[in-house]
Amino acid sequence: MGKRIMLFIGTNILVLTTIFIVWSLIIQFTGIDGSFVSSDGSIQFAVILLFSAIVGFAGSFISLAMSRWIAKMMMKVKVIDPEGPMSREERAVVEKVHRLSRAAGLVHMPEVGIYQSNEVNAFATGPSKKRSLVAVSSGLLHTMDDDAVEGVIAHEVAHVANGDMVTMTLLQGIVNTFVVFFSRVIAIVLSRFVRPELQFIVQFASIIILQILFSILGSLVISAYSRHREYHADRGGADLAGRDKMVHALRSLQQYVNRAKANDHTDDTAVQTMKINGGKSMMRLMSTHPDLNDRIARLEER
Repeated sequence: MGKRIMLFIGTNILVLTTIFIVWSLIIQFTGIDGSFVSSDGSIQFAVILLFSAIVGFAGSFISLAMSRWIAKMMMKVKVIDPEGPMSREERAVVEKVHRLSRAAGLVHMPEVGIYQSNEVNAFATGPSKKRSLVAVSSGLLHTMDDDAVEGVIAHEVAHVANGDMVTMTLLQGIVNTFVVFFSRVIAIVLSRFVRPELQFIVQFASIIILQILFSILGSLVISAYSRHREYHADRGGADLAGRDKMVHALRSLQQYVNRAKANDHTDDTAVQTMKINGGKSMMRLMSTHPDLNDRIARLEER
């Protein structure tokens, strides 16, 4: 889930910034009053909040609608046609995804893809259960045994079945609302400290900078919720593939991380991308995944 969340957050920041730039250009060239300041100079907080909610949720849902396309493009995912010719490896992945999806009660089968990467990773994304994608890396298929691969895929199918991307979108919409609101209010206040002819430029620059900074801070909330959903998806994966396979998948990931550390890899992109162990201190707050030991312990307690 780490990769899809990072793609979603990154896309969301770009969409918010684009919406703001377009809105600013419309105001500049049409003469529409977009200052959100009344005639007596007071800030119209209620109007800004309404505007922020519209822009915030629009940005979030646009990001959701683009999520599957963005993932395919950025990860260069090869989508497998279940009706066309397939290699043995591709057929095995498709069969696992479809079998586990039916067990999860999904009516529409997710698209299935493989992308070429040495990282040991898999992710699920898409705007709805009907239009979802489950993708695995070639590194995962070549590193893990069949039971571990099934456990990982079950985990990703559980994310789809739980509707995690839609829930994440609603949460992102709330975060966006506060990001847009506070960015504009602070920018208006800052613009009052400069000459009138510079106010538009100061507001424009301040809003862009503040939106990016507040979006990064907001990602801490998204990451915290993502860590919570990982435990839920682990339980869902255990229900679909069996607890033993889910635990085995997590232990296989753990062994991979330990090998990477033991070999003192200078390029630990795979580990960072998975956010497997979550790191320490601030890195733990930024991680979309809890510590593997905690995930295994929770499953073994069931």
